Amino acid sequence: MKKNILGVDIGGTKCAVIYGQKEGDTLHLVEKVKFPTTSVDETIANICSEIEQMMGRHGLDSSNTGAIGISCGGPLDSKRGVVMSPPNLPGWNDIPIVRMLEERFGIRTGIHNDANACALAEWKFGAGVGTQNMVFLTFGTGLGAGLILDGKLYAGTNDNAGELGHIRLSEFGPVGYGKCGSFEGFASGGGIAQLARFKVSEKQQMGESVAWCPPGQLDSISAHTVALAAASGDPLALEIYRISATYLGRGLAMVIDLLNPEVIVIGSIYVRNRELMEPFVLQEIEREALSHARRVCSVRPAKLGEQIGDYAALSVAANLI
Repeated sequence: MKKNILGVDIGGTKCAVIYGQKEGDTLHLVEKVKFPTTSVDETIANICSEIEQMMGRHGLDSSNTGAIGISCGGPLDSKRGVVMSPPNLPGWNDIPIVRMLEERFGIRTGIHNDANACALAEWKFGAGVGTQNMVFLTFGTGLGAGLILDGKLYAGTNDNAGELGHIRLSEFGPVGYGKCGSFEGFASGGGIAQLARFKVSEKQQMGESVAWCPPGQLDSISAHTVALAAASGDPLALEIYRISATYLGRGLAMVIDLLNPEVIVIGSIYVRNRELMEPFVLQEIEREALSHARRVCSVRPAKLGEQIGDYAALSVAANLI
């Protein structure tokens, strides 16, 4: 039997309202509408308007719609349904978004931060299907994580579980979460770019040229720039990705020892650069993790690709029904 669900994906520059149908273990994406994120009041008004119009187009109401799920950057309070001043959403201070939508539409509504919502999506419909213990890592601009433990999303006491990016892996290294050498510093797009700038600067100070970064272009380096150079066999770019992958593996070994998961699913940059990174990741896990825990854990690329934001919001709804 198909169950109608709605999702709301709130981002720093754009939002989306998504209509999906859940049928058993399958989720069908039916329609998606995107619009810019503006002021708090205007954005919430637009969310409500788009939900209302979407429900009208598809004959939905409170009697045939199971839930509304919201995916949003943290910090937030999922128990109270309140958005609490996310850095990418200025002005969203203690906004009771769940209550606002429930009162407007009479439909059960829930919210999770984007990493937890993506973890639900990969667990229910992606690379983690069929597992009971899964860890999801975003590995995008930053490093976020979501934990599925004993068949349930684990958000912690106040939605701060899974902040793996804050763990320090080295006294020195790229900065993430305000910490030199943090997990996010080594395993994020921003961190890879920092590491590349440092390595290229060293080369240039010694009078050596770097083909993929002409003099004066340090600030334009991105993780994508380095990946393209590495894919063409550039030794320096390959070394940068080796360092990132090695520290990623070291961090994953800690996760394996601590949580004993069946699977670790990694998104974004890891998916796009798996061939470059996987050998070093697995080598470091082999070297660092407890053997009994390591043997039962596989590391997989995320499956949902560019649609993960849509699946994430809908998965928050699916988790309520």
